[in-house]
Amino acid sequence: MAVQNGDHVHVHYTGRLEDGSEFDSSRDGDPLCFTVGANQVIPGFDAAMVGMEIGDTKTVTIPCDMAYGPHEEALLLHVPRTHFPLEITPEVGQYLELTDANSHESAVAVVTQVGDDTVTLDANHPLAGEDLTFDLELVKIGPAPAPTHHHHGCSCGHEDC
Repeated sequence: MAVQNGDHVHVHYTGRLEDGSEFDSSRDGDPLCFTVGANQVIPGFDAAMVGMEIGDTKTVTIPCDMAYGPHEEALLLHVPRTHFPLEITPEVGQYLELTDANSHESAVAVVTQVGDDTVTLDANHPLAGEDLTFDLELVKIGPAPAPTHHHHGCSCGHEDC
């Protein structure tokens, strides 16, 4: 039985950057559970699942436009130091949560530069602009779980787990 859009899949994966460094893996825990074609994962990951069968393994390289998108200069924010609360001393590599005063939506940004008067924040996804390589192994295919059903023991909520 090959995976089609709408199937609920359980997948082990290891993700690597172009330089071969690993940025994420499910190998030490439970497989990732998601419904194919439901926009629950990056588009390239969704597309890679279609046609796989239980037990299949494959390696795919997903270009950034099918992953977390390009790195956008518009998401580099130059904030006057006077806008930071006194209790926060910005440091390069520090993650800060930003909240829009009007919509109350929040985003996470990392401090990339600290100047005398200005702090530069990058609100791009940490993997924006990166082509990603995944080793995939399809563990199981099952029907999508009902949205209200919660079963103990599996993080995906499917009663067959």
